Amino acid sequence: MSAALPSKLTDAPQNGLPRYELRTANHGPDNLELEVWQLPASATPHIKTPLRIAGLAGRNLALVEHRVLRRLAKAGIQVNPAKGERGKHALDEDLALNLGILFRVLAPMRSRTNMRQVTEGIEAMGKEEAAYWLGMAMHRKYPRRVLMALRFLLIDPKQDRA
Repeated sequence: MSAALPSKLTDAPQNGLPRYELRTANHGPDNLELEVWQLPASATPHIKTPLRIAGLAGRNLALVEHRVLRRLAKAGIQVNPAKGERGKHALDEDLALNLGILFRVLAPMRSRTNMRQVTEGIEAMGKEEAAYWLGMAMHRKYPRRVLMALRFLLIDPKQDRA
């Protein structure tokens, strides 16, 4: 029976799917940092070392932190590192893609209303749509233009004035 356990552990990363990881760091009170990383896997042979997809910290994370932590809790991930500690958690592909595009889009934003609208729009995205936008943001020559286009699509200008 103990021989079956190691084989399951070694087979887990080689299941033919991309592997993602959430890295957390606590820099002090109300100063959490979350990053999504893609790890080398048989499904992604071009990735030789861990690749940072996106990260969010500070004020922008604080505005959506409760939503992100709720989604992570649904996936069975508890994020609560002590000050100065770092943590690593495996992510499934759907959640990693969604968090990756969310973090990239929110990073430069300042308007709370617009951030809320963008967050709601990205949470409603399916896996394919999130993968499309994240791929465009990562592999285009001018990724800021792609992210701005997504913001334009998700922000309702009528609500911004209210």
